[in-house]
Amino acid sequence: TVINIEKSREEIIIGEEPVDLDGLNYLAGKSVDFVNKSAMNGTILAHTDGCVPNTIVNVPEVNEYFLGQLFYFFEFACGVSGYVLGVNPFNQPGVESYKKNMFALLGKPGYEAQREELLKRL
Repeated sequence: TVINIEKSREEIIIGEEPVDLDGLNYLAGKSVDFVNKSAMNGTILAHTDGCVPNTIVNVPEVNEYFLGQLFYFFEFACGVSGYVLGVNPFNQPGVESYKKNMFALLGKPGYEAQREELLKRL
């Protein structure tokens, strides 16, 4: 998945360094947006050439409205993908395990036995 920000907030032009230590002076005078879009297009072409499925998500601009839509899109896609794969995406046994481990490691009363076992493993 590639996220394409269609309109950047501001145009940032890359400057030239007196000593080209990193070999990137060829980018001098180009915008960061141009560099990002070139990286995106290079990635898309490489995936296409390698027969790797890819998706482009176009975001008109970065603001609260479109960022909220983007979050919702990926949350929804995650939920649907889980169900398609036969996994309940809203069951989080790993979260419960980490919380129990954290409580034990922090010394919460009632978790003394787990604490000793976890400390042996660390």
